[in-house]
Amino acid sequence: MKIAKSEMAAPVGPAPVLLVADDAGLPSASRLLDACPELIAVPHAGGVLGAGLSTALIEQYRAGHACVALADTETVIRALAPVLAHQRSPAGPAVIAVAPAGTAVAPLLGDGAALGARLAAALGIGLAGAAADPEPAGGDAPRGRLTVVGLGPGTRALRAPAVQQALDQAEDIVGYLTYLNMAGPFRPEQHLHGSDNRRELDRARLALRLAAEGRRVVVVSSGDPGVFGMATAVLEALDEAAGPAWAGVEIEVLPGISAAQAAAARVGAPLGHDFCVLSLSDNLKPWRQIAERLRLAARADLVIALYNPRSRARPTQLAEALVVLRAERPPSTPVVIARDVGRPDEQVRVTTLADVDPEAVDMRTLVIIGSSLTRCVHGGGLARVYTPRWYPPDACPTSAPSDGAASS
Repeated sequence: MKIAKSEMAAPVGPAPVLLVADDAGLPSASRLLDACPELIAVPHAGGVLGAGLSTALIEQYRAGHACVALADTETVIRALAPVLAHQRSPAGPAVIAVAPAGTAVAPLLGDGAALGARLAAALGIGLAGAAADPEPAGGDAPRGRLTVVGLGPGTRALRAPAVQQALDQAEDIVGYLTYLNMAGPFRPEQHLHGSDNRRELDRARLALRLAAEGRRVVVVSSGDPGVFGMATAVLEALDEAAGPAWAGVEIEVLPGISAAQAAAARVGAPLGHDFCVLSLSDNLKPWRQIAERLRLAARADLVIALYNPRSRARPTQLAEALVVLRAERPPSTPVVIARDVGRPDEQVRVTTLADVDPEAVDMRTLVIIGSSLTRCVHGGGLARVYTPRWYPPDACPTSAPSDGAASS
């Protein structure tokens, strides 16, 4: 079966587009085009088929078109990985993966639920990951297992063996698309369930539903899953659930190296004494609460690790945080700026509180603010940062110290 040339066109405006990975998807493509007349089949290398899927998918995604890809989920995830790795905002057009045989429809990015439901209806199947209320489990319901894992900073060499074992044994892997790409490769029989960055609770509910069916499910999180990660989302979803369906699911959390630990290790030991971690994202808490916690942590002379310091949607928060911190800490306070630690684009540098440039920081950056005792030393041609294990018995700052109080 072939898709007629008349059915291929250059998309105009926001029309959704259809891309087909290989001949196996052609029968399903014809059914989808018949059921959704607004869907436009877009040719790529070698016609509508061939190795140009990745290039065509990225091109249409960047152009703002909702993309329906007749390909397995992992193929779509890997095709979009290069553009997602540099996309600072989670906003973007919908991306939907449709199994070539027409056996699954999985919305992966953006608001693709409505279009995905129409595609699934055209194929006579349900929508993967669609919301549903938990049904009471019967006495013979299978006992599933849900493991929430931390991938660490990115490189597989720093991933815990227990985490890798859980990934190898999983039947279903659920996660943010970028992290699924980090967690692979996967076997063909493993099912990947990818979604957008801000759909944590949706991912958690899907994972619990799959596990309640008796499946071995892994939810992936970067860094450590218990530090601003997916472990909390899973337990929140479990806590809010009505009915006993998910109560029988065995839940395990496997730790990973956190972003703060990875960044600290790159420069030495800035977390060698008391420290705290704060997220500057005000998506789930008010900014006034963040600012007050920053102020109190600075006055307590704690080393502070800042997560989610700045994004396109929140361009001013780091600058506002620096105003708070500079009122409490001297200008010479050592600061570590660490971006993409453990990944190919890693950048780590040491500066001072006076010289931090918010424009050089984004969501993939971890910022460590030293205490009054944090020091910089040079060894092997590199700047090393550490915070001594001891603290002077007569030092208990309650207000902004003078610049001479800090060692740098």
